Order: sequence, then C-alpha cells, then structure tokens
Amino acid sequence: MKAAPLALTMGDPAGIGPELTGRVWQALRDTGCVFFWIGDPTLLGEAIVWQEITHPAEARACFAHALPVQRVSCPEVVQPGKPSAQNAPAVIESIKQAVHYSLAGQAGAVVTNPIAKHILAAAGFPHPGHTEFLASLCKASGQEVMMLACPELKVALTSIHVSLQQAIKCLSAERIVEVSKITAKALKRDFGFTNPRLAIAGLNPHAGEHGMMGDEEVRIIRPAIEALTKEGINVIGPMPPDTMFSAAVRSHYDAAICLYHDQGLIPVKTLDMAGGVNITLGLPIIRTSPDHGTAFDIAVGRGEKSRADCSSLLSAMRMAHDMAHQRAVTESHCK
Repeated sequence: MKAAPLALTMGDPAGIGPELTGRVWQALRDTGCVFFWIGDPTLLGEAIVWQEITHPAEARACFAHALPVQRVSCPEVVQPGKPSAQNAPAVIESIKQAVHYSLAGQAGAVVTNPIAKHILAAAGFPHPGHTEFLASLCKASGQEVMMLACPELKVALTSIHVSLQQAIKCLSAERIVEVSKITAKALKRDFGFTNPRLAIAGLNPHAGEHGMMGDEEVRIIRPAIEALTKEGINVIGPMPPDTMFSAAVRSHYDAAICLYHDQGLIPVKTLDMAGGVNITLGLPIIRTSPDHGTAFDIAVGRGEKSRADCSSLLSAMRMAHDMAHQRAVTESHCK
C-alpha cells in the first residue's frame, strides 16, 4: 500500500533547510520514500537536479531523477545566515500549502524544515511556533500535543512553548488525561502498538516522595492515572524523572508523558540529538520535523559544502513515511 508523497516545507530560507533538503533527496531518491519540496528552487545547490511540479501527484514519477518542487518564491534575495522578515510570507505560504495538501489526502504527511520564530514574529506572525500554527490551520487548536521521538524513547508533553512557571501553574489531571489519550491513540493508529504502555512522569524530585517534596503527584497526577486506568489505558506512574529515562526503566513503557518542555526534550536529545524527531499529535494530519533549529551560524547556501548534519531531517522523513503507511493500514482495517 503506497501512501501519498510527503510534503516538505521550505523552512527559513536563510537557514540550513534548503541545503538539508537537497541532501535528503539524494539519500532517499532510490528508497521509495517520496516527497516534494514546497520552496524556492533558486536556494538549491547546483548539484541538486530539481523539477517543478504543479500537483503532489506528479512527484512520484520524477523523484528518482529529480527533486520535485512546488515553487514558492522568496520576494527578497536570500543571504545564508541572515534571515529577513521580508521572506516570512513565503515561509508561511509553504506551510499553508503543505497542510492543505495533507488535509486533502494529496500528501501523506507534512514534514517541516526549521523556522525562526522571532523572524516570523517580526512580520506579524501571531503563533508561538510551528505546532500551534499547524493546529490552527487544521482547526484543532488546543488539541495539539508535541511528541519527541528517537528509536530509544518517545515522550509526549502536557505543555509546549510556555515558561516553566506557567507549565506548572496550568498542570491539571484533565490535561494529563487528555494528552495521554491522544498519545495512546496515536501509538495505535500511527505506530502499530496494539496495547500501548504509558509512563507518567512525576513533577517533583523523587516524584514528590509521598508528598514530602511537593504534593502535585498526590493532588493531580495520581487522580489522572486512576482516571486513565478506568478507561482501559495501560499506564504507570508517577515515576521519578531522574530514573525513568534509564535503559532498564524505558523497557517497561512505549511512551512517557512529561509535564513540561525540558523534562521530555533533555532525555531525547541526550540519547539521540542527531536522530531525534518532533511529531505533532492530536491533528487530523501527520506532522514531523527535525529536532533542531535553523542553524544560521553554519548555513552556507547554494553551491557551497554544507557542514549541517541531515540526520534528523532524514529521520523525520523516514518516520513520516512509516507513520503514513501505518495509518493507511490501520484505517483500511477499520473500514
């Protein structure tokens, strides 16, 4: 069963996205993991053969010999390493087109190259990041859940781009239950787990030590676990965050539910900084992205030798491809 080709966004044109795109196409051109790039082809190096397309359906026919490009032109000449708010509309348009194709079933998933949030904000972009913008485009605001994944670990977050103080203030049993249910559903639909096992992290040192080091585990987290258990979800916790990510403990769960941004991202990036993938759950579409930023400091542009590591984007493409295939299989079995 072949899923539709993946839609890869441009990302910030002054960052490493364009050079990574070309290298990932070279790595995947003979593998069957077909994608098309929504961006400005003038940003690609001369070694990259590309072909302009007008519809995602055209991507598969040319992919083996040319990178399929759905053109979105940058209004200002791009200087590598020097982002410009003048090109923000093109960056945003690339994301919009990718989501449109995915919602229409013409793209199997959206894979996003890194953006510079402060550059988009300077151009009037109202969202704190990719994740929230994608949720808005999908009419699913508030339902989005960030997952970070590598072969050794998957973590889902109850809060994303907010301060630690705000993340703790907004923590509730209801939010933990919601994120856990969304994560369990995604593990079944997109990863093929029949009975996914979730581990809920504690908030305080030693998971509160029975209330001696904080009472959130007693007041908030345990009631959430009890509610999830009653709904038939396989869940354990609250688990001490300083030990739950060790290799021995990771074998007892399929995904960890973490209670603030860095609690989940630090272990994933420590385990596999180059191969980590950012996934957005809770949307009607599949979305992945590399687990790194624009890297303006090493962006070289067309025709130069890249110093950027394409491992994470390559992992994001492969994971999106596998998820799209698994979702197609799962949905066909449900019909």
